Amino acid sequence: MKFDFLDMYNAAVGAIIAVLSAVFGVYWYLFAGYLILNILDWGTGWYKAWKQKQESSYVGMKGIAKKTGYWVIILVAFLVPALFIHLGQDLLGIDLGFLTLLGWFTLAALLVNEVRSILENLVECGYRVPDFLIRGLAITEKLIHAGIDIQDKRQ
Repeated sequence: MKFDFLDMYNAAVGAIIAVLSAVFGVYWYLFAGYLILNILDWGTGWYKAWKQKQESSYVGMKGIAKKTGYWVIILVAFLVPALFIHLGQDLLGIDLGFLTLLGWFTLAALLVNEVRSILENLVECGYRVPDFLIRGLAITEKLIHAGIDIQDKRQ
């Protein structure tokens, strides 16, 4: 049986989506989007350093280590609530499903942080970024932090 390019492409994309869904769940695209933003932020940061003649492999590696740390934060923000949810269900008979919000708030805050960093890098490189984007992200960040404060007060 002979596969043409389109069949191979569909099979590859389907396999990638299946793996991402298995690892990250049905909202895998949010994590994939965050990864893309990580790469764009690193790239725009490198471009800014190149334009300002401040390139440094040490600083670049520090940035990659920082991005890796953010992924660890996301892992912890989703893993710990999952453990407590199962603890509540299996041993205590308590529904702690609301703890999942901690992971989603964490991911949302980090998504906003990445986008703001990308826009800041572009502004420093001389690009004209629409003001409504910068203001909108600042408002979004405040709302996310207000949501976290509300969650803290409920507990």
